[in-house]
Amino acid sequence: MAILDKHKFLETNATLLLIFSFLVVTIGGLVQIVPLFYLENTIEKVEGMRPYSPLELTGRDVYIREGCYVCHSQMIRAMRDEVERYGHYSLAAESMYDHPFQWGSKRTGPDLARVGGRYSDDWHVDHLRDPQAVVPESVMPKYGFLERKLIEPTHIEDLIETHRLVGVPYSDEMIENAAVDFRAQADPDSDYDAMLERYPGAQVRNFDGQPGISEADALIAYLQMLGTLVDFSTFTPDASR
Repeated sequence: MAILDKHKFLETNATLLLIFSFLVVTIGGLVQIVPLFYLENTIEKVEGMRPYSPLELTGRDVYIREGCYVCHSQMIRAMRDEVERYGHYSLAAESMYDHPFQWGSKRTGPDLARVGGRYSDDWHVDHLRDPQAVVPESVMPKYGFLERKLIEPTHIEDLIETHRLVGVPYSDEMIENAAVDFRAQADPDSDYDAMLERYPGAQVRNFDGQPGISEADALIAYLQMLGTLVDFSTFTPDASR
């Protein structure tokens, strides 16, 4: 009875309840956070991961601007049904250069963490123009206007420098060649070898099939690389982590 009386006293005293609730939350938070300061690296290093190319980074900004994250997550949980549908569960390293990350929790549309290479560029173009013509039950709005919005890499160096400020390992060479790399990735007739050295695995082509570089080019370049950088046929998770 004494314990119940103390519990009742605590619950009926708003000030004490607030103080003890704060203490409980603080202790719980410290238990989770403090150990992280003693780890050399909280993210397992994974071969293949690299910063976004200038065109991919621009496409990612289009993705965020248009609110694609509201209906599409980029986080495959380590559960059987998710892995069977979408592919290998997501790794922390795959989001290490995302500011902000695109994990999400709502799936009005499917998860896009492994969408790269799953569909052709033509499919993406048709899907952006008229989603219901490709997926009849889709509630996605039309984004055909992205093809008509031509873009130039006017501020791409500033964008990459900003990402470097928050920890993305862009080199001086990457920043100096940002505009050149931006154009090279969307032009298969360009001299893109140097761009591929800076961004291994980047896909080079006219993504929307139209003259000029459009926001659709950038968005499709971003979508087509999602989930393609890590070779999961050879990936072995670190059992010590």
